[in-house]
Amino acid sequence: MTWRDLQTQMAKTGYVASDDLSVALHLAISLGRPLLLEGAAGVGKTEVARTLAELRSTELVRLQCYEGLDAAQAIYEWNYQRQLLAIRAAAEDGETGAAVENRIFSREYLLERPLLAAITKDTPPVLLIDEVDRADEEFEAYLLEILSDFQITVPEIGTIEAKSRPIVILTCNGTRDLSDALRRRCLYTYVEYPDAATELAILNARKPGLNQRLAQQIIGFVQKLREEELEKVPGIAETLDFAAALSGLGLSDLSEDPAALQHALVALLKTQSDQASITTEIAQRIAGKAA
Repeated sequence: MTWRDLQTQMAKTGYVASDDLSVALHLAISLGRPLLLEGAAGVGKTEVARTLAELRSTELVRLQCYEGLDAAQAIYEWNYQRQLLAIRAAAEDGETGAAVENRIFSREYLLERPLLAAITKDTPPVLLIDEVDRADEEFEAYLLEILSDFQITVPEIGTIEAKSRPIVILTCNGTRDLSDALRRRCLYTYVEYPDAATELAILNARKPGLNQRLAQQIIGFVQKLREEELEKVPGIAETLDFAAALSGLGLSDLSEDPAALQHALVALLKTQSDQASITTEIAQRIAGKAA
């Protein structure tokens, strides 16, 4: 499969990928390398992993990163309750020592978290490590072994090697700088906001029954709105919600009902300051340019 074939297949699912992104995905799959996607929130980074899982008819294993994330939540932890019950049962049977210890520190008592689960699947899944920059810098050290060798070391058991290599997608919103060690282990591409033609293609793919004049106005409006000084710039998901909101309000043209257009901005503007800054007059100015 070429990168053009991959791009075409993704488009059929409703994901319109740029040439740069399509090439990066193709190389990540063919070379068996993790792919780091960086870009603003809302440009479709997470959806890449979902689309790949759908195309390959495989499971999506997602690790949502956050501050304070550690190995117990991301890789594995021991089932302490079962271990305690096993120790009590062994004691009642008069069993002690190494035999009990070996049994309770076996795979049977190991709780798999997303990273370990991803490398123990019989069929290669898509592993999404989402918003990796939200986790602490120390957490990146846990990722290096799996991203380099696709294996995880459990001190009590030893090294667990991957049954099959997952396709690994990491996303980053630029909250903080990632380490050079992590970046070296990944292929990399930056995901931009789509241009007008690409975003219109996405809208048509996701909302196929939408009036084309309205669709073009919506894309023009959102593209111009992104040029305003906003606290949170609307992403692709907001564009789709905006189209649904306009349809729900019965609008067929952005200029026909200023009040209704203003109401529909709740789908685009997600902070109080942004909603306050885009007044009816400004919205009508932007709508006029989008017509």
